[in-house]
Amino acid sequence: TLFTALDYLEGKLISSIERQHRHQEWLDFLKKINRETPKHLQLHLIVDNYATHKHPKVKAWLEKHKRFHMHFTPTSSSWMNMVERFFRDITVYLRDGSFSSIRELESSITTFLALRNAQPTRYVWNAKGEDILNK
Repeated sequence: TLFTALDYLEGKLISSIERQHRHQEWLDFLKKINRETPKHLQLHLIVDNYATHKHPKVKAWLEKHKRFHMHFTPTSSSWMNMVERFFRDITVYLRDGSFSSIRELESSITTFLALRNAQPTRYVWNAKGEDILNK
């Protein structure tokens, strides 16, 4: 599992590669975001409705960390989340590779993340609401 938080203003990423996608790993990732962002910032996380994001232990942690604001996308609306653009980019990057082990895949992901953060790029929403509704 690749957890990624995208700073929309700077284009930088905070990421974590995990073997599983349970509430424990999600909590660890939230703690990583908390450590790696300036304490004065309010953090708005746009996430899907995966049960892990709403686990009671996650909710309890969020109650104690008021700067985190969770926003849940509607079902089948991942296209609304700009971090999905990043996932498209990393998918294209990884398609060119051949991996004989999970370790090789993780290494390639880590390389991509380092390259991406060395030259961060902002994702800019170009679509007009009217065009989206007409599709």
